[in-house]
Amino acid sequence: MKDNKPNLKSAYALETVEDNLELYANWASDYENDFASSMDYILPNQVAQIFLKMGGKGPVLDVGAGTGLGGVALANLGISPIDAMDLSDAMLNEASKKKVYRHFFTADITQPIKTKNSYQGIISSGTFTHGHVGPSAIDNLLSIAKKGTFFTLSINKNHWLEKGFAQKFDTLTEEIDKLSLHDVDIYGKYSKGDHRNDLGIVTTFWKK
Repeated sequence: MKDNKPNLKSAYALETVEDNLELYANWASDYENDFASSMDYILPNQVAQIFLKMGGKGPVLDVGAGTGLGGVALANLGISPIDAMDLSDAMLNEASKKKVYRHFFTADITQPIKTKNSYQGIISSGTFTHGHVGPSAIDNLLSIAKKGTFFTLSINKNHWLEKGFAQKFDTLTEEIDKLSLHDVDIYGKYSKGDHRNDLGIVTTFWKK
């Protein structure tokens, strides 16, 4: 990676797992000030609110939990228990300081996932985006979900179009039920920068 200081541009340019690990190890302690606060990053709250509105309940797995913004949003809505999964140990270390998670574990969701835990809900905010995770990872999440698990996954709208998420969901009709798409803002009214008007698609569905 060429950028010395991690930022959204360098995050969107990531190409490998190693690139991801390096960037977030360097960014973890400053992530919320450098990005979440300065960009008025409201996506985790959007995901949590849709999860609750559509009938989601705990226990919940927060996929790509990062520094724990999604977990805090869920906890503020009275949802628990919540477990955190992320590729980066450094980000999970920051998430642990929020005191809202029950368990933590690292995993690369582009590969088969191993867990003995069982969940009624699986959420993700900000993981399915440029430089990060494509549609094939949905298979790996479905593989650890029991029948009736409720999913609420945000996907950057441009990433959705570029990577063929619609086509992916068309192949999952035998595995998922009641797919709904919710258009959301990723950033709030105080956001600045080139991506301040970026949109997301929050997908909700149940595993059959």
